[in-house]
Amino acid sequence: MRGRDGLRDGPDVRGAGAGEAGRAGRGAGAQARGPRDEGGAPAPARGHDALARRFETERPRLGALAYRMLGSGAEAEDAVQEAWLRLARADADRIANLGAWLTTVVSRLCLDVLRARAARREEPVGEQPPDPVLDAAGPEQEAELVESVGRALLVVLDTLGPDERVAFVLHDTFAVPFDRIAPVVGRSAAAAKKLASRARQKVHGAAVPPAARTADQRRVVEAFLAAARGGDLGALLAVLAPDVVRRADPEVLPPGAAALLRGARAVAGETAVLGRRSRHAALVLVDGEVGAVVAPRGRLVLALRFQVAAGRVTAYEVVAAPWRLRALRLTLLPVAAAR
Repeated sequence: MRGRDGLRDGPDVRGAGAGEAGRAGRGAGAQARGPRDEGGAPAPARGHDALARRFETERPRLGALAYRMLGSGAEAEDAVQEAWLRLARADADRIANLGAWLTTVVSRLCLDVLRARAARREEPVGEQPPDPVLDAAGPEQEAELVESVGRALLVVLDTLGPDERVAFVLHDTFAVPFDRIAPVVGRSAAAAKKLASRARQKVHGAAVPPAARTADQRRVVEAFLAAARGGDLGALLAVLAPDVVRRADPEVLPPGAAALLRGARAVAGETAVLGRRSRHAALVLVDGEVGAVVAPRGRLVLALRFQVAAGRVTAYEVVAAPWRLRALRLTLLPVAAAR
């Protein structure tokens, strides 16, 4: 009889520890590897060739799933590789639906990593350690990983609880039905549906701001970021109001720099500091208004809050203190305003 995990009374795949799926060193966007044994050597071909080929057809989808859940290339690849090790140890003849079985395994591994991460608080926003995979791979590899999902979405997903994130990604991105999500999160199908619904409200926001106001704000903020990326002083002066005010948390300022600046020329001159990071910026709603997050490797480092009037920035704030970043309500731009 087929179970919800795609098994015919198959082995239990629960209980994957965070350590099993959390070893750093390989990126989800890296060139696909063949299945490996637990020592890292190629798996024996004897009796595994057909199964390995079937697994490799599933690997890209599993990698995309794990990366959306974890936001880390290294952890995502490790979760996928651990799924292969479990498959190699399982009785494959008893797996009725290989794709469903692997989805369940990878999802449970990712959920354990997310729960352990939340319990240990090892990766607080604003204090992200470097990702060795992305740092070694360079900007092209980083862009491939982050842009495959979207920098803004990765940041917003990080605001969700572990169970919410898994339920949302499985249902809203990969169309997994709730009766299959339920055993992954250890809840009923109705409870899993509520998790996804709650996550959806956090991702998209409970209230949609007026479209015209959002569109105007978006144009101004985009122009500001484009000028900052290019270090274009003239373009910055054009988008800043003459009496613009910039506030910044001390965490983002060089020693001796002023936290409060007034006037377009003073603010434009100091925006060079932001310019070095603005290539990692993405538009989001910050507390219901169009703003931006700066998120290298998809991890939130700072947020920008803007005040806009008459087509210019009248004030903006650079939020970098971890406790302040955690207090922000970050949601995706409405679809109509995101184009």
